[in-house]
Amino acid sequence: MSELTRRAWLAGAGLTALTLGLDHGTDASSKKQRPWSEMSARELLQLAHLPNVQLLTQHGKKVRFYDDLVKNKKVVINFMYTNCEKQCPVVTANLVRVQRLLHDRAGRDIFFYSITLKPEEDTPKALRRYATMHQTGPGWLFLTGKAEDIEVLRRALGFQWSDPVRDAQKASHLSMVRIGDEAVMRWSAMPAKASANWIATCILAEMDGSLRARPKKAHTIAPSA
Repeated sequence: MSELTRRAWLAGAGLTALTLGLDHGTDASSKKQRPWSEMSARELLQLAHLPNVQLLTQHGKKVRFYDDLVKNKKVVINFMYTNCEKQCPVVTANLVRVQRLLHDRAGRDIFFYSITLKPEEDTPKALRRYATMHQTGPGWLFLTGKAEDIEVLRRALGFQWSDPVRDAQKASHLSMVRIGDEAVMRWSAMPAKASANWIATCILAEMDGSLRARPKKAHTIAPSA
């Protein structure tokens, strides 16, 4: 954990330590902003960590990260790229198990977003092919966009190493999953290769509370490696 940046560590603890004054290139940056002292905690969190950059889904639809994908939603987010031969296929397969453990919650009130780290290669067609290959279910979007916007998003969400040399290497990107309930400002993170049962349990615990945290029939799916 010492290799993670301080922001990533704080973000993993709940995205509660805001880094103010960042320009994420969002629509809000072009509007007249109110003084920070007049903004709600939710607005400050959005400005610091949830940039409203434009992305493109695997279906070719233009969306805004905050307005369309995150605002008032419960989400599961990771970064990947389609020609990754090591951790990405393992992580995606594991998250497919997680999605199935969530049953009808996935696509109804819990949404999965996988964002490419190689937008210059991963076109909507390539992402659509990748999603089909992994048999992802409803409510799971694979997203591409401008390289600079995705980099802003990656850093704002805390998916970065403290070592700039390692951080620049796509093959060694941070294997983490970010989960959040934007409406109540509840955010956390966990290793993306952890047991699918454990990840699903954590998602429900974060989003519903501990009394409803155990996924149905979790024992029917063997823990991932």
